Amino acid sequence: MTKSKQDETPMSLKDNNIYLFMDAFTSESIAPVIEFILEKNLIPASKRPKNLTLIINSPGGDMAAAFALIDIMNGSSIPVHTLGIGQISSCGILTFMSGAKGYRVLTPNTSILSHQWSWGTYGKSHELMAVQKEFEMTDERMMLHYKRCTGLDEKTIKKVLLPPQDVWLTAAEAVKYGIADKIKKV
Repeated sequence: MTKSKQDETPMSLKDNNIYLFMDAFTSESIAPVIEFILEKNLIPASKRPKNLTLIINSPGGDMAAAFALIDIMNGSSIPVHTLGIGQISSCGILTFMSGAKGYRVLTPNTSILSHQWSWGTYGKSHELMAVQKEFEMTDERMMLHYKRCTGLDEKTIKKVLLPPQDVWLTAAEAVKYGIADKIKKV
């Protein structure tokens, strides 16, 4: 007896090595994404998927959370492809462009926001000095990441992608500046 289409259990995105992230970046929101990538990497090498796909639609969020996910993506023995949909902003763009080169895809109507990062803090003078050091380290980390992912030099990045004001890009502009590799209808 053969199974009909109606008898088959539909497979989930995760069963197909796809993770859909539609949230702001926080330690809590990225934990399941990190877990997904790590679990796939623990599968015996002969049974591992050829790649993973991370679909991103995010307004941005916490830089430390984003860099935690980026480090896991970069350390994965399985290439992580990225697909940007809707809006990828701030931490979303950092994570999106961390995808495997050649496999960073945007849908045609995706909006991309690139900007200098910011955060608020308060405290005593000596506490603010310590915070300033973290701010500078994060600023440097972000610039190195842009350079590595886009292939652009620091002067161009500061002028085009990280000037004082927010920069909104079309999918075509993101490809032009090396943030994405191609545009595709899904």
